[in-house]
Amino acid sequence: MSGGFRSRSRGGQPKKQDAAPAQGRQQRSRPQGGKQGGRQGGQPKKQDRAPRTFPGLDAPRLLAHEVLGRVRADDAYANLILPRLLSERRIVERDAAFTTEITYGTLRTMGVLDAVIAESSSRPLSQIAPEVLDALRLGAYQLLYTRVEPHAAVDTTVRLVEASGNEKAKGFANAVMRTISRTPAEKWIRKLTPDGEIAAVAFRHAHPTWIAESFSRVLGLGDLDAALSADSERPTVHLVARPGEITAEELALMTGGEEGEYSPYAVHLGSGDPGDLEPVREGLAAVQDEGSQLIARAVVEAPVEGTDTGRWLDLCAGPGGKAALMGALARIDAAHVDAVEVSPHRAKLVEKTTRGLPVTVHVADGRDPGLEPGYDRVLVDAPCSGLGSLRRRPEARWRKSEDDIAELSPLQYDLLSSALKLVRPGGVVVYSTCSPDLRETRQIVNRAVAELGAVEVDAHELVAPMQDVGSEKSVQMWPHRHGTDAMFFAVLRRGA
Repeated sequence: MSGGFRSRSRGGQPKKQDAAPAQGRQQRSRPQGGKQGGRQGGQPKKQDRAPRTFPGLDAPRLLAHEVLGRVRADDAYANLILPRLLSERRIVERDAAFTTEITYGTLRTMGVLDAVIAESSSRPLSQIAPEVLDALRLGAYQLLYTRVEPHAAVDTTVRLVEASGNEKAKGFANAVMRTISRTPAEKWIRKLTPDGEIAAVAFRHAHPTWIAESFSRVLGLGDLDAALSADSERPTVHLVARPGEITAEELALMTGGEEGEYSPYAVHLGSGDPGDLEPVREGLAAVQDEGSQLIARAVVEAPVEGTDTGRWLDLCAGPGGKAALMGALARIDAAHVDAVEVSPHRAKLVEKTTRGLPVTVHVADGRDPGLEPGYDRVLVDAPCSGLGSLRRRPEARWRKSEDDIAELSPLQYDLLSSALKLVRPGGVVVYSTCSPDLRETRQIVNRAVAELGAVEVDAHELVAPMQDVGSEKSVQMWPHRHGTDAMFFAVLRRGA
């Protein structure tokens, strides 16, 4: 459980850095909107809070504590607000790396940290002031998962408690931290690991048990450890080279990245801000997971019966990544894409992303968008739980619940049903989610085949040379196998 960083002085000057920072993951789903929407917690506020200062506390720990508070109180998304605040406050290089490590790491491992704190505390977690608990989580993460020296972790945690206005809790925080520090991390894990194979694997990899159970239904137990481990690894940045504008080879040469293994448009970057890249600024490329690229390409490449008249549809288009790739390919094929998005805000994002492409954006509910049937190709990139993108949003695994899936499944089926009405006989519908949960994937597809007369087409050849994508005709990608998010898609044809 070592990792991160060595200790830092009270003035904030770091010692030797041992590892790169972790990155964040996925947001809460919403039944009525785009893929994984919800509250706009990560958006800049009109009047942002001024940076805090406190004697003996460094800027990285103060900012990490602030971000944890915003995630907790405002439902903010850490991977949206942290980079912005680092830039605004001019926290750079090693300090920025340390801030990112302890912020994302604390959010990612919160379930384990809370178990350790609860075992070390004289009072239940529910009776600890939220700001104090945030400080204890940050301190516990440093003790358990980094090489920060114990005295530094204890001292700065107590100071964070004082800085948060909870001066009377300083003694309590000091006692909890010292108790945690007296037991090695490995012993804490062994002591608190629950009974049951899946529950134990979930705890070791800081996942709720229900998510581990969800993954195991698809993977089995053999691959579960690797799948959960991949959720805690830093994901590389994937770029998409816009077809007709630039090739992946050219984009790789311009950015210093490497061409993707599966998508002909993909380029992988090891680090850096993609927004600073000239091809991205000029609209020649964009950030898009390679799995997402493969799904958009599958819509265009899947064989249809009869003539493709060039009427294509993206039924759940926000925020526009797949619509943009479909639009670029439509421009080459003299086709046109209608893009439907229920949220006006997200529809504007789709318009911005697809500007200059043969894409028409409609603000409408995909279940009844009011469009003329007869499309050759339809994409249903359904709103989902987002369990396939946990590595990109560190707080997501603790925000989600199985109730999210229960709420979304009827919507997913209704959207697929709508798509099958809008596609012409012989046309194809690609149903996709960024979730591997069977209730959002195979169960929806199987029901459409059984009740709506859809015919499933083997999709494996559409992602070649990708292998090990599941035994069904659909495709299930995984971070630990393919380096993509855990995306799913199936191809359905409307029979005559």
